[in-house]
Amino acid sequence: MLGHVTATRYITPLREGGSLPGLIEADDLGTYVLKFTGAAQGRKTLVAEVVCGELARRLGFRVPRLVTVGLDPVLGLGEPDQQVQELLKSSGTNLGMDFLSGALGFDPLAFEVSPEEAGRIVWFDALVNNVDRSWRNPNLLRWRGEVWLIDHGASMIWHHNWPGAETSAARPYDASDHALARFAPDVHSAAAALAPLVTEELLAAVTAEIPDAWLLDEPGFATPDDLRRAYARPLLARAATIHERVKGER
Repeated sequence: MLGHVTATRYITPLREGGSLPGLIEADDLGTYVLKFTGAAQGRKTLVAEVVCGELARRLGFRVPRLVTVGLDPVLGLGEPDQQVQELLKSSGTNLGMDFLSGALGFDPLAFEVSPEEAGRIVWFDALVNNVDRSWRNPNLLRWRGEVWLIDHGASMIWHHNWPGAETSAARPYDASDHALARFAPDVHSAAAALAPLVTEELLAAVTAEIPDAWLLDEPGFATPDDLRRAYARPLLARAATIHERVKGER
């Protein structure tokens, strides 16, 4: 399961994202970007972060380490922003990701990426239907000379409407605005290497990382494990053929 830490100091809000994440220090002396279970996008955003982040890690991509975070609301008493104060009342299970100090936001005009690496990232984004890796907002970092993947909360759009999930997951992926489209991504080679790795066993291990608290009371599902299997099914189906339905490659 994901590691767990307790926040010991709230440092500052990070205002780049709509969910208003914050920077914290924790009892393991680490620094984390904190995403709140009480943010407007709700717990499904955190589920997407865990499923996509842990799947990416197991497929060999570089992603910041994820942890669950316990939060004492008293940490926000000195915060002047009322919106941030409300978020800091998010008791229960929140999500943290390692803060990569000194990382640079990825600029597709300033950094080069090989067609092989671009293909792997585009294929992965097609697999999870990540609509938030555009040239306008790459959600990629350059850290220690390597490309790191961040912010997958807008992925797997089908989990916002489970009755229509199968139809939604069968749609093509539009990569025309993808941040790496200009690097001639070799999606077919990526699929040949990565698709066979996406097995029922792998997806069961990935979805097991989702905290039960984020899976409770979902209409149509009796138990958290039923919902975990629902997350795995579309990904298993897409892995086999999504490379044939990537549109807009340059």
